[in-house]
This record gives sequence, C-alpha cells and structure tokens, in this order.
Amino acid sequence: MNKVRRMERIVAISKQLTDRPCHLYSFGYFCQEFDVAKSTLSEDMNVIKAGLELFNLGTLETVAGAAGGVRYLPFRYSDNVQQMFMELAVKLAEPERIIPGGFLYMSDILFTPHLMAQVGEVFMTRFADCCPDYIMTVETKGIPLAFMTARAFGLPLVTVRRGSKVTEGSAVSINYVTGSAKRIQTMSLPKRALPPGAKVLIIDDFMKAGGTAKGMIDLAHEVGAKVVGTGVLVATSEPEQKLVDDYLALLILHHVDEYHKKTDIRPGKLWYSVQGGGTGV
Repeated sequence: MNKVRRMERIVAISKQLTDRPCHLYSFGYFCQEFDVAKSTLSEDMNVIKAGLELFNLGTLETVAGAAGGVRYLPFRYSDNVQQMFMELAVKLAEPERIIPGGFLYMSDILFTPHLMAQVGEVFMTRFADCCPDYIMTVETKGIPLAFMTARAFGLPLVTVRRGSKVTEGSAVSINYVTGSAKRIQTMSLPKRALPPGAKVLIIDDFMKAGGTAKGMIDLAHEVGAKVVGTGVLVATSEPEQKLVDDYLALLILHHVDEYHKKTDIRPGKLWYSVQGGGTGV
C-alpha cells in the first residue's frame, strides 16, 4: 500500500474501528495495513481516543498481551443520553401518534436506523458489565432495536419465534401467559440457537405487564442459558408490579388520553435497573 498522510490514516482507522464495535483488532493488523511502526500507530490511537471522548462518541480500549489489540466501545454517557430521550419522548407524545385503543404508533421510530443505533449503544453502555454472549428478542417490531444493540456489542442476535420453523430444525417451545390480556401463547427457539451456559441479554421495544419478557426468560432457562439483563425502550407505569422483577426501561409511558389526544411519556432512570417491578421514574 502506498504511503498515506497521517490524517488520512487516522480517518481510515477510525472508520474500521467504528464499523465493528467491540471487535478486537490486533496492532499488527493496522501496522501491516498502513505500513507503520507500532509506536506511530499508538500515537494515532491516542488521537482517535481523545477525539471520541471529547465529543462523547465512545472510547478505545487497549488490550495488552500477545492476543491483545484495540477495540472501539460505543459508550454513551448521561448528559447526551438524557437529552436524546427527552427529544424522543416529545416525538412519541405527538397527538397524531395515538391510535384506536389508546396505543402509540412507534414503527417509524423503531425502523429508523440511526435512532435505533443510538438506543442500542445506550443499552450496550448500561449492560456492558453484564458481559452477554447473545442478544435475544422476539419476532416483533423490536427486532431493529435488538439488532442494533447486538451490533453495538458485536454479538449475534437470537430471535424467539411465535411458532417453530422447519427450516431451523428442532426447537424448544413453551407456553406463556401474556401479562395484559392473560392469553396463553407459544414461543419457540431452535435448539442450536443458544449453547448451554450462554449469557443472554433480552431486548424488546415495549413492556406493559412483562408477560413476553417473562416468557423469553423462561425459554432461555429451558435451553440452559442464563439471562443477565432485560432492557426495553418503553414500559408502561401501570401495572406497577411487572412479571419481570429486574429490567431497564428507557422511557416510561404514564398515560394516553385518546379523547384529548394527550400522551404522558418521560425518560426513565437510564442508569439504574428497576428492582422489584418499579417504574424507573
């Protein structure tokens, strides 16, 4: 490769690192790719790290040892995050989002890549210490959010289905009771989707009573996996006692007034999980 200027090299390295969050690149890889000495590369990494942290865009982590290297961690911290979710709450409170039955239309937000990428990075920041091996969700509108969370972690996404598919081989199925409607439904997971002992982070778009999340937790346990956390974009304030005892809700939906077209939705306590089924407000 022809010699490039330092600024061009820094841009190219930054692009590669941020394209694959949490992926560990060896220093030798970049030294060979850009034909530079390790001392020069180390200076480049210091510049990139300083720039990321200055604008709250994440950080670089250096791992020592023969198998070490450097990786980009897309951490998002409280000041920027609080403002982001305040703006998102305002958007979700728009009167035209209320649909019959007192529901909120959220599909456009859930399917906007850059928004879900940011939310996924918030979940990654909050649950990084849990060190999951897989991200799990159910086949609903929450898939884009779960997928972006998986990308932020650099992990595979496992999707629980409402029914088994012959193309995925044998599966484990369970019946669960939806928390709000009290209906019995079925969800299934291919046996080969999760190895025994895998640590799983559950991500979903919406929680009312927590029946679906509880079903995913039970299904994960059924295949021998361990659930290390549960995160949802929006949770309702009622019922206060959820079927899931420990979860993180980024936004709390307090009330939808279908008649007057008013919605009360606010950011939750973004840096603390909810213990004992509280609302996180």
